[in-house]
Amino acid sequence: MNRVRYEKQGRVARVTLDRPAVLNAMDLATHAELAEVWNDFERDDELWVAVLTGAGERSFSVGQDLTELVARTREGTAAPSTFGSRGKPGWPRLTERFELAKPVVARVNGYAFGGGFELALACDVVVAAEHATFALPEARLGLIAGAGGVFRLTRQLPVKTAVGHLITGRRLSAARAYELGLVNEVVPAEELDDAVDGWVRDILRCAPLAVRAIKEAAATAATLPLDRAFATRYVWEEKRMHSEDALEGPLSFVEKREPEWRGR
Repeated sequence: MNRVRYEKQGRVARVTLDRPAVLNAMDLATHAELAEVWNDFERDDELWVAVLTGAGERSFSVGQDLTELVARTREGTAAPSTFGSRGKPGWPRLTERFELAKPVVARVNGYAFGGGFELALACDVVVAAEHATFALPEARLGLIAGAGGVFRLTRQLPVKTAVGHLITGRRLSAARAYELGLVNEVVPAEELDDAVDGWVRDILRCAPLAVRAIKEAAATAATLPLDRAFATRYVWEEKRMHSEDALEGPLSFVEKREPEWRGR
């Protein structure tokens, strides 16, 4: 792998888009590498949370590598594209891993444009440096935010606010993204790593099966009537409710000690 750095540090997977010379634009090879990374993250029971970021100080990711797209178009190898990545390298990409129950934290250190913004929208927690900037500029290029941007932005923002940004490509500052609820925390660039590590520590203090059950239930119930949300069966909640950790949590509280989570 030479476009993505994948490091395991205890319970944490650190995933870094590593093409700083092109602002971490994602070509097809990057997507193929990312698929291997996410597959491993899902399989590895020792990993409980992932941090996704971009190399360098300028960019999280500016999305699709347009230089590659133009070259493939001229060669006649680029088929018309629309929503989703099925049939393309890296499928299912993070934006379509709807069953991924482990949490992913986005560390946004600069530009998050196009597919880069869509990656952040697909993460569970977003921590941004003050200089971070978000945008979905696809309409300005005759394209569409097909990796979920059209769908997720209109769910995560008031509809008119979202559509306004989608049909103009206007940028969002980190501060404005925070005001709108797209970002969990904004800090000076020199404090970004500490802020991200703080979120990771807090996630790891919680029982991993509880975290996954919450993520799964929140995502599933988002489009359900309330009565159906209560009546629906959730895979990870079934695992949590019958787990050792469901007993360990109350026991550790009574015994006035830190819980020892086993994830089973």
